[in-house]
Amino acid sequence: MTNWREMSAAALGRGIGAGEIDAVELAETFLDAIDAHDDGARIYARTTRPRALAEARAARDRARAGQRRGPLDGVPISWKDMFDTAGVATEAGSALLKGRTPARDAEVLRNATAAGLVCLGKTHMSELAFSGIGLNPVTATPPCINDPKAVPGGSSSGAAASVAHGLAAAAVGSDTGGSVRIPAAWNDLVGLKTTAGRLPMGGTVPLAARFDTIGPLCRTVEDAALMLAALGGESAVDLRGVSLSGLRLATLETVVMDDIRDEPAAAYRDALDRLAAAGAIIEPLEAPEVAEAMPMSGVLFTAEAYSAWGEAIEADPDAMFAPIRDRFRSGAEVKAADYVAAWRRLDRLRIDWAARVTGFDAVLMPAAPNMPPDAARLMEDNDYYVTENLLTLRNTRVGNLMGLSSVSLPTGRASCGILLCGTAFGENRLLRIASAAERALG
Repeated sequence: MTNWREMSAAALGRGIGAGEIDAVELAETFLDAIDAHDDGARIYARTTRPRALAEARAARDRARAGQRRGPLDGVPISWKDMFDTAGVATEAGSALLKGRTPARDAEVLRNATAAGLVCLGKTHMSELAFSGIGLNPVTATPPCINDPKAVPGGSSSGAAASVAHGLAAAAVGSDTGGSVRIPAAWNDLVGLKTTAGRLPMGGTVPLAARFDTIGPLCRTVEDAALMLAALGGESAVDLRGVSLSGLRLATLETVVMDDIRDEPAAAYRDALDRLAAAGAIIEPLEAPEVAEAMPMSGVLFTAEAYSAWGEAIEADPDAMFAPIRDRFRSGAEVKAADYVAAWRRLDRLRIDWAARVTGFDAVLMPAAPNMPPDAARLMEDNDYYVTENLLTLRNTRVGNLMGLSSVSLPTGRASCGILLCGTAFGENRLLRIASAAERALG
């Protein structure tokens, strides 16, 4: 029998539509697998079995009546524990929010439910989403699919693990500085970062409001396109007829290749060769605005994060993992004038970037310059923690600072992804390019 847990979300949806897969049996398969999995409790903060089965029964009835709501109607997915679920705890990986139970669903969850997706439960994450490595000693650190001793990437750590370990057909995460794309890359998944404002943030626990975005983690680009449509309550982009032939792809050289480790460097070079063999025209690109923007992260991200959480943190500082708490606290030192000036300058740099990349169909770079760090060593070696934490989100942050749509694709080498960056609100065009790149990368 076909293993449903290894199939793409789109393939499962087609099976439901064809009458080959019963939506209730499918939901039960995933829920039972979560309960039986050795690391199920490290991946899921809590499951929502009654809700999932009720939604699956409704999806089965619609399928039998020929009234399916869309291509993913009846497909079971997971939700990062920062998306409000009515009557179910949403704690954002933090002891500060223990027992927090919202009265209604987040807006994107309502959209997904209206499209027929089945909510399996809530996945573990970095504390308040403020870490790219995925280490969380307060609640749980999910396992990386390629190394059980390594962290999975964050902050959408459990989201990635749920898909990679066959415990969800797709997952919903968030990306403020790389929190969808890093765990996608380290767990050999497709991860889509949407443009800030592309999807509604209502009912989503915030981190840095002007950078916060929502995005899916999936097995395929097709799944990412269908998930984006479901989350936004819209129709999916048509991926048919895509090709890399004649596309101009820029390889960013500024900053993102500095101190890159051997494995991701080799995977990136090999990926570029395969994209070129498929007909893409690949050209190097220097972008000094990226180098200028990078140091602004310490002002912009931390100030927004501390403004959102400073009061709660100072009311109970010992409830947090110290490195995460201290990262938040660094935002307390940012002057209002410096914050405003940084945003004014970043807006100008975004214009410069847009002008520089005009004529290119996408900009490429390694998803992460490092491999998944060892979880135990991160807890014991502070220098290692600081080095790996800072390096992990460096490349993905380009897309957030420049305000872009961006997607991470597997390269075929374990835990090594490649980023494709498109334009602001250019998700549909980017997904078509990514679909062609996915075929070239195998």
